[in-house]
Amino acid sequence: MQIILLERVAKLGQMGEVVRVRDGFARNYLLPQGKALRATKSNLQRFESERAQLEARNLERKSEAESVAKTLDGQTFTVIRQAGETGQLYGSVSTRDIADVMTEGGFSSARSQVRLDRPIKTIGLHEVAVVLHPEVEVSVTLNVARSADEAERQARGEDLTGREQDTFEFEEDEDEDAEGEEAAEADAEADEEEAL
Repeated sequence: MQIILLERVAKLGQMGEVVRVRDGFARNYLLPQGKALRATKSNLQRFESERAQLEARNLERKSEAESVAKTLDGQTFTVIRQAGETGQLYGSVSTRDIADVMTEGGFSSARSQVRLDRPIKTIGLHEVAVVLHPEVEVSVTLNVARSADEAERQARGEDLTGREQDTFEFEEDEDEDAEGEEAAEADAEADEEEAL
């Protein structure tokens, strides 16, 4: 299906471009979201007449997103979840969870703005991309921990994902050393006798 993009769409094109996409992608996502129009003569004329307004609206949204990006970029948000001894979560942290935590932190965010490349299934510090506008993307840090205390320790740089290993100091007993030396001397004498 041929469509006219009404805004920049990642991996597809810029505003005003006529591109060919799959029918389902256009019908189910681009057209209902208002990101595109079908590429017909009447829609092309309509787009050209409204182009200045669309560009002005896009520029306004971009400037708003950039102002929010300045305060949001580099922020750290803490998520408390249950996890096993090795740091494996009993579930995962979803985009909805991240959007809720950001909203509680004072930043209005929708789950569609949070982009996860892979699910978060372990405790630790995770970098998460937030797309505020098709041309504005920021990175936030998500501190996933079992408790607030662990979150503070992780923020300081401690690694809580591995099991703590017990260290034992072995003390050698002098009597055992003496017995060991006597046995070694007896073995050496026996070897010498066999050699003769």
